[in-house]
Formats: sequence, C-alpha cells, structure tokens
Amino acid sequence: MDVAVFSSKTYDREFLDAANAAQHGHHALSYFEVRLNEKSAVLAAGHTAVCAFVNDHLGRATLAALAAQGVKLVALRSAGFNHVDLAAAQDLHLTIARVPSYSPEAVAEHTAALILCLNRKIHKAFARVREGNFSLEGLLGFDLCARTVGIIGTGKIGLAVARIMRGFGCRVLACDPQPDPQLNALGGVYVALDDLLAQSDIISLHCPLNPQTRHLIDGPAIERMKRGVMLINTSRGAVVDAKALIAGLKQGKIGSVGLDVYEEEGDLFFEDLSDQMIHDDVFARLLTFPNVLITGHQAFFTREAMTAIAETTIGNISSFERTGAALHEVSVEKLV
Repeated sequence: MDVAVFSSKTYDREFLDAANAAQHGHHALSYFEVRLNEKSAVLAAGHTAVCAFVNDHLGRATLAALAAQGVKLVALRSAGFNHVDLAAAQDLHLTIARVPSYSPEAVAEHTAALILCLNRKIHKAFARVREGNFSLEGLLGFDLCARTVGIIGTGKIGLAVARIMRGFGCRVLACDPQPDPQLNALGGVYVALDDLLAQSDIISLHCPLNPQTRHLIDGPAIERMKRGVMLINTSRGAVVDAKALIAGLKQGKIGSVGLDVYEEEGDLFFEDLSDQMIHDDVFARLLTFPNVLITGHQAFFTREAMTAIAETTIGNISSFERTGAALHEVSVEKLV
C-alpha cells in the first residue's frame, strides 16, 4: 500500500522502515516533514493511506481533502485521537486507526523523572555546578517516602505510575470513572476528585482529553489543592488551564510544575525553534518560573515505545490492505 507519512522525523523513518522491512518492505512509505492540514493534504495524492501524528490537523476540511484524493485509511501513530473529527471521517467513509498502547512504562518513568528532578532541584543543581557554584541554598527537597501521590486516570500509564510511586513508599490515591482492581492490589485507594486534590502532595495527570477532562485542572480545582502541591502533566495539554496554572504559581498555591504537554503545543513541540522568538505569551510566562520544568512531549520517546508504535502502525496498514479493516480502529460507533 502507498502511504504518505506526515510530521515525519528521522527517528520516525528509522522505526517505520524497520517495521515495514519486517514485513518484507511490503508498503511504499513516502515521508513528509510538514504537518498534515487542509493545505498540505495535497501531498497525499496517489496514496491510499496517510500516517499522522498528534499535532497534525485532522478536522473535516483536511479529511475531505484526503478523501477527495482517494485516501481510504488514516493510520495514527499515537494513542490519542482527540485531534480527529470522527463524525467527518464516518461521513467520508475514512477508516481511522490508532496505536492504543505502546509502552506505558516509558511515560510512567518520565513522570517519575519529572517528580524527582523538581523535588531535588536537579535541573538547578546541574546548571549551578557547571558554573562552579556548589552552594546548596535553594536546593532543599523532601523525602518521597510517606508522601501522598494523587493519580488522575488509572489506565495502563496511571497504574505504572502508581507502581513506581508505591515503590518509593508513597501513599497513592486515585480517581477514575472506571476503577481498576489492580490499583487496589498495589495498595492504592480510589477517592473522589475533591478528596484527591485536597490530600495529595503530588498530583499526576494520566487521563485522556475529552469534553469532561478539558481544563479539569482549572482555577477552582487549584484552589482545592494543598498549598505547595506539585503538579505533573504527561497526558494531554488541555487537561490543564495554563492561565489558571500561572495564577496558582504566582500565588504560591502550586509549589512546582512538571509538564511534558501543553494546550497550544502544536505550534511549538517537535521543532527546533532555538533561533526564533516564542510568540506564545502564556508558554513564555511559564518558562520564567524557576519551579516549572517543561519537556517537549518526549515522555513516550524510548526505543521500546517507538518500536511498538511503528509495528502497530504497520500492522494497522497491513490489516486494512488485506481485509478492509484495521486492527485498532476508532470511530463514532466504537465510542458509544
């Protein structure tokens, strides 16, 4: 099958080519660095499938442009699909496939890294030592053991975070509309969201983005948190209201923040903008806080995760070619 791969980097090509080769190079993969949107969709001409990433724009206009050129399959190399207009895909008879799971440990371990780095001020210490400053002033942290960690969303990633935090001796609270007995088996306890916000020393977000979770962490939610709380988000940027987050930081209500995602990251992440001015004033303001640590959506980025993403993506494409159905389809009907 001829596949147009958008938002492709060198690492995408490495892992997709390897997965394709494992199937004897069956698919013809054309790589485009540009993001997929209504205008760039013209590059998909002559291809039966496109492969898209999290910051590609897959609204009705883009999907219509793809369908008009004969595209039948949109293979997402991501678990999230909130950037896809599923109703439009149904109307246009486009199949949408995703990667439902790759390496929950990758994201969970990055979450733990953010927690440890913020708590022990490792990012500050690294910069100081390189300048010959070995003072310990301002680097005081706290023992994780016996602290309360609140996990919002206990899918595979949330459970992996719970497992790691229990290993540190933390008390784990969790909130999820569909409780998982595995969390209880780990020694965690499900509580109401308000109780989790009020009791947690560290709050880590691992829920999908949907109408119910958009700006789940807003001004009122922050007011219900402990003073000095650490907030970590490795889920989706729009789960957190960034302006409310800044207000909480300025008031001292929030003690530290670790972000691997950001609501308006589409214009920033995955690109080298080091020689440009950042025009997003909210993001620029977040960067001014010494107690805010931001990484560019890299929590998933391990060799194991990239291998799994590529293999599942190629598997979706191969299945669609053989049977007319992808292995991991997502549609309006499947969400009901």
